[in-house]
Amino acid sequence: MKISKDALNAIRIGGLCSLSYLAVYIARNVLGAVSPKMIESGAFKTEQIGMLSSIFFTTYALGQLINGFIGDKIKAKYMISSGLCLAGIAFILFASVTGAPAFSYAAYGLTGFFLSMIYGPMTKVVAENTNPIHATRCSLGYTFSSLFGTPLAGVLAAIFLWHITFTVSSSIMILMGVVCFVCFTIYEKKKIIQYGKFKKPPRSEGSFKILIKRDIIRFSFIAALTGIIRTSVVFWLPTYISQHLKFPADKAALVFTVATSVISVTPFITIFVYERLKRNMYLTIRLGFILSTISFLGVFIFENPTLNIICFVSAVMCCNSADSMMWSRYCPSLLDTGMVSTATGFLDFLSYMAAAAASSIFANAVSSVGWSNLILIWMSLMAVGILVMLPIKIKSTR
Repeated sequence: MKISKDALNAIRIGGLCSLSYLAVYIARNVLGAVSPKMIESGAFKTEQIGMLSSIFFTTYALGQLINGFIGDKIKAKYMISSGLCLAGIAFILFASVTGAPAFSYAAYGLTGFFLSMIYGPMTKVVAENTNPIHATRCSLGYTFSSLFGTPLAGVLAAIFLWHITFTVSSSIMILMGVVCFVCFTIYEKKKIIQYGKFKKPPRSEGSFKILIKRDIIRFSFIAALTGIIRTSVVFWLPTYISQHLKFPADKAALVFTVATSVISVTPFITIFVYERLKRNMYLTIRLGFILSTISFLGVFIFENPTLNIICFVSAVMCCNSADSMMWSRYCPSLLDTGMVSTATGFLDFLSYMAAAAASSIFANAVSSVGWSNLILIWMSLMAVGILVMLPIKIKSTR
């Protein structure tokens, strides 16, 4: 079958964005993957790991808010390539100095800010240069990358010592930053990528009012709830496997890799379900929250490690299906508002601020209330998601 020029260009843009985002999520998940080794070696305490993750999520969240707005003003080529390279440098600094907590916190925090320069501009360039169907497929591709980066981080953690894992990850980011700059330059010369193709139409009402009409408030809750699960809960998964399920640190990394590899196929399952539900985005999200709540109940009930992990993976996958719909369907659909990058950055900001708060709380809750009660908290969050998605008379985004 002959591929159309538009489809071929979408593959080129989507492929480059997916590879770039894969580098981002390898880096983002390295700390969670190597945390058992870092704790076991005595280099960091559990509370310090929690602080690192909270700082990262906070700077990443604030960066999304700032860089999402900037991404509507500056070319994606500069935002994405510089973000990857600068994050790689910050990672090298973090891995090269130990025994100085303040320096470690600062370096890791900078990594979060630099990595926040990628997603908003990426979503904008895809929305501007592909048709809506291809935009969804491209978004699906880098949503897959965001999930597949987790098991790849687990593989690196299983192979290398923890500080070498950070160095390898930094090299991947810098390499992708250079590749991204070169490829974007070529795409611009060939007119595959063009900027400013859509201008926000003049309106009498403010930008925030426009987004409210497009259901931004409901999706703000969805961003916060799914962000806690896909980011903070998955971050603590290796520690949960090691401490609660009593696996050794090296086996915990292996189980984590297998579990997150399965989780990474969520976007493809989500789009299949979405198509079967007649492309009803709201119904797809609602179903995800319902099944995630049930699955977390299974995590609480089953003590057998295999069944426990199966339920855990199922819970995260179902939550991520709601998350996938938001990023791959809702955000690109805001093209006509002229605020794709801004809105995407805002939602990502809420997602990671919620994850930052949750990560710090979870680190302290493990010792105070125990893992079992923490599971009930996760289940309750998904139940809140069901309530948020109760039918309201708002026109579905298609």
